Amino acid sequence: MSGKVIEILSAEEVRRTVNRMTSQVVERCLDLSKLALLGIQTGGVPLARLMAKQINLLEQIEVPVGALDITFYRDDLDRIGMRAPLKSDIPFDVSGKTIVLVDDVIYKGRTVRAALNAVIEYGRPESIFLAVLVDRGHRELPIQPDFTGKQLPTAKDEQVKVYLQDLDGKDGVDLIKP
Repeated sequence: MSGKVIEILSAEEVRRTVNRMTSQVVERCLDLSKLALLGIQTGGVPLARLMAKQINLLEQIEVPVGALDITFYRDDLDRIGMRAPLKSDIPFDVSGKTIVLVDDVIYKGRTVRAALNAVIEYGRPESIFLAVLVDRGHRELPIQPDFTGKQLPTAKDEQVKVYLQDLDGKDGVDLIKP
């Protein structure tokens, strides 16, 4: 990635943002025994794990966490190119659960649409919410997150790069301008 890099969130700001989002999830979920987090591969998985740790600290309960690969549910593979699918790992029954889909960035909404289709293949949740660290706008579908860490209006030619400790060895969010 070349271009001008602007730090949007530092590691400390990512931590605070995830903690705030997690508190909002706890407040919204009426029955925490039904709550489960599903991270969308790849960036959503470590975020879901962070949120589960925070819920454990706040409420002293273990929330199940899964990883969801949406490769075969995408409707834009012809434009973005075929990708090697990652493994979905959902160690719980989604039926009757309050599922929180977790992703690092929401842009056009196509990833979330694919994730919704994928979740339904695993069962019928009681409800599904969406938590994203960064909302950069430019939606093509009528999909909005229920929990948003940072609203970041961007130009279409800009990129948002989320760094997470488990994937990148550090936490942070950068905006990359061409």
